[in-house]
Amino acid sequence: MQSGRQNVKRWVLEFEPESAKQTDPLMGWVGSSDTSGQVRLEFDSKEEALAFAQKNKLTARVQNPKPRRIKYKNYADNFSFHRTF
Repeated sequence: MQSGRQNVKRWVLEFEPESAKQTDPLMGWVGSSDTSGQVRLEFDSKEEALAFAQKNKLTARVQNPKPRRIKYKNYADNFSFHRTF
């Protein structure tokens, strides 16, 4: 299985939810009266995101990306006799 890395070079600013989400008793849908949880802003660099947060008096918490681990595999391993599922 492959996972794409096309749009991972951007920095994202998301707002922390101010209130908990409620479950609708009839349909089971989850909803909230807090619309700031739907806002997602993307920036080209970490500095731009932090400058925006500082300009709008928002407290920012940075989560640096984890280093990517690459597992090297051979195509022949898909057809190995001792393959485990």
